[in-house]
Amino acid sequence: MTTAPSPMLPVQGALHTVLSGDSTLGALIEGIYDYLPEDVPYPFVQLGEAIETPDNRHGGFGRQTVPTLHVWDQYRGYARVLRIGARITELLDHQPLTIPGCDWIATRFEFSQTLTDPEPPGNIRHLVLRYRIVTEQHP
Repeated sequence: MTTAPSPMLPVQGALHTVLSGDSTLGALIEGIYDYLPEDVPYPFVQLGEAIETPDNRHGGFGRQTVPTLHVWDQYRGYARVLRIGARITELLDHQPLTIPGCDWIATRFEFSQTLTDPEPPGNIRHLVLRYRIVTEQHP
């Protein structure tokens, strides 16, 4: 058995598939993006950074991929980004993912954090969400 390629890209694709396929989330946001074109309407979700670490076992290869999702909005206060974040967590936390080339083991919510963009005019609300996705290489 040889080491499998990184699951980062397939994990990102699986996240996009789950999030973009949910009509409840779709009613709350304007879109889900990896790359942000100019003048994106608020609120939106951005597939952000990720960390990958080995999670091997005797006789097999595994990975822990920790993607960060960002919710951006110009709503006054955090209520709307928090509702969006709650829906994302419902869709992902402890829910199976179909990840090409990997066996899904677990998806766990790690944390969320609210932030306000300090740049003038200071009206952008930001919710950072992080999840841990554990996969194994197909035998």
